[in-house]
Formats: sequence, C-alpha cells, structure tokens
Amino acid sequence: MGFFLETLIGGLMAGMLYSLVALGFVLIFKASGVFNFAQGAMVLFAALAMARFAEWIPGWFGLEGSYLGTAAAFVVAGALMFVVAWLIERLVLRHLVNQEGATLLMATLGIAYVLEGIGSTLFGNDIYKIDVGMPKDPVFLFEEVFPGGLLINKEDFIAALIAAVLVGLLTLFFQKTTTGRALRAVADDHQAAQSIGIPLNRIWVIVWCVAGLVALVAGVIWGSKLGVQFSLSTVALRALPVVILGGLTSVPGAILGGLIIGVGEKLSEVYLGPMVGGGIEIWFAYVLALVVLLFRPQGLFGEKIIDRV
Repeated sequence: MGFFLETLIGGLMAGMLYSLVALGFVLIFKASGVFNFAQGAMVLFAALAMARFAEWIPGWFGLEGSYLGTAAAFVVAGALMFVVAWLIERLVLRHLVNQEGATLLMATLGIAYVLEGIGSTLFGNDIYKIDVGMPKDPVFLFEEVFPGGLLINKEDFIAALIAAVLVGLLTLFFQKTTTGRALRAVADDHQAAQSIGIPLNRIWVIVWCVAGLVALVAGVIWGSKLGVQFSLSTVALRALPVVILGGLTSVPGAILGGLIIGVGEKLSEVYLGPMVGGGIEIWFAYVLALVVLLFRPQGLFGEKIIDRV
C-alpha cells in the first residue's frame, strides 16, 4: 500500500507540472482561438533568461550567495517576458486581427523559431542551472502509519504546490474578474467582442503577458529539475496530450487532464511496464489522448461546437 501511495503521489506532482505547461496553451487558445505552438519556445526563453540573469545580476550588484539576487533575476525575467508579450501583440497579432485560424497558427510557429533564435543569441547555447533554493533531498513521511514511511521528493512537492497555487489563481482570474470574462468573450467571437467595446489588442496583450508569466514559472521549475538546455522546449510536447484530454477551452480541464495523465503515466510504468519491457511512460499519454479523440474530440471538459446550417 505504501509503494502504491508513493507512486500515486509522484504522479499527482508530475501531473501538476504538466497542467502548468498545458495552461499556457489554454490561455492563448481562449483569447485568440488558435493553438499556440510557441508555448514550448516561451518556456525555453523564460528559463534561459532566468538562468542567465541569476548569474549576472548578483555579480552586478554584489549579491553573490544571496537569494535577493535570485529574486531580482525572477523579477527581471518576468519583466522581459512582459516585453516579449507586448512585442508579439504589437508586431504580429495586431496585424492579424480577424484572420483565419490557420494564419494565426502559422504566426505562432514563426514566433517559436524567432524566440529560440533570439534566446540563443542573447543567452548562449550551453546547459545552465537554475537554483531557486528548492531542497532536492527526499523525505520520509507517515512512518508511524506505513512501514518505512512514504518517500516524497521535496523538490517535486514544492514545485507541485507552486504550480497548484498559480493554476488556482488563474482559474479565479478567468471565472471571477471582468478581464477574465472579456477574455472568454474574445475567444468565443472576436468581431462580436469588438462590437460591444472590448479592446481586442489590449486583451491579447494581457493574455500573452499571463502566458509569459506561466511560461516563466514552468521554465524555472523544469529548469531547476532538468537543467536549462534547448531540449527544454520539447517539454511542451509532454503537455499536448493534457490539452487534448482536458479540452482546449477549459482551464479546469487542463488541471484535471494533467493529474490524470501524471498518475496514469506513473502507475502504468510501475505496474504494467515490467510486463511489456518498460517505456510505457513515454507513450501512455499519447495513446490515452488518441482514445479520447476517437470518442470525444473536444476533450473531456471542452465545449462541444455545433455548427447549424
């Protein structure tokens, strides 16, 4: 029982990190109606900025060995992501208002390549570390309940907690604020939203800024776990099945989809992997997403679209 709970908890913590990355996809889709293929590049760019600023800023201001340097690096990296979001809206999206979804999709592909190129030019191509002070040693819990206790990774637990708090705040933002409702209106119909006075350009700036913040948090967490390297941009591919499972328009769906896939990956790898030679964790999420697409193309929590003719 203890081993099962360890696996289950590990899956839930991994699922929260998947949800955080998937949330970036959902945010952009809800505001523009297009799948943002630049999300992985945004995570990479944000992680590179955080890693390099964490190296540079302490030396500039004499903050070596102080967490003030790391905090300042996070603030500066966040400001940079806001600037990137503003430039994306000003230089790209503003000129594509009311265009076809395929046009916007291709624009996000172009943005992805531009961000990767600029990130390489500004911050370099090496592998960097991000140290935000999260403990990496495991800890045993509930030793009085289970023999030997439950082995929990502190870093994974703190990362999952941060992701859960951010996801919760963004859910409240979408559901309870005027701006959040405006974002949903823009996602439903750009022209109708404009006709009632919702400024489409400002809404897109806001949602890309929020997506940039999400990318920064995701980049810091994944960079702390795996190191910052250009393969980090592929972490978004791990979130694709989460988006498909939860639904492109559902913030709660991104959360639950991430948890389902995180738990499913861990349990299938531990209990079914030995029967088939292992490797289930690599493809489990994609097979699950494919099955969902066959029976419910809009995802478990997405909105069903009906066209009347």
